[in-house]
Amino acid sequence: MWVFLAILAVPLIEIGLFVQLGGAIGLWPTLIWVILSAAFGILILKGVAMTGSVTLSRSMHELNNPLSPVANRVMVVFGGALLILPGFFTDALGLLLLIPPIRMLLIKLIGRRLSPVATMATQTTIIEGEWQEAKPENPTSPGNPPSEVTRH
Repeated sequence: MWVFLAILAVPLIEIGLFVQLGGAIGLWPTLIWVILSAAFGILILKGVAMTGSVTLSRSMHELNNPLSPVANRVMVVFGGALLILPGFFTDALGLLLLIPPIRMLLIKLIGRRLSPVATMATQTTIIEGEWQEAKPENPTSPGNPPSEVTRH
């Protein structure tokens, strides 16, 4: 339900901001802002793609938590993608995701929220019991009925 409301709310917020801010600053500054923010988002995505696995592997070796560099890179890519989308609200969210302290705060919050899920996924149930292998002399003979497991 929350995802549906967010999908519905974002375009409505963008339309409202375009009407309000576009009316306040004018048509041409609004269009220039949209084009420049999209170009900036493309440059960010291109930079992430160009640096690629070299910086990712180096940062994974430097940090204790191997998921932090991956999460950082995902946040930067998401921020760049939000900048490509036209609108003031998505641009503001994209710019916020490019600020390292805000990224780290979001990574910690998401990590705390996902840690119970991760611990539940790694827990296993061990059932102890005794077993013995039964090897009948002639398994197809009529004197050996099927086991309890295979009885129909």
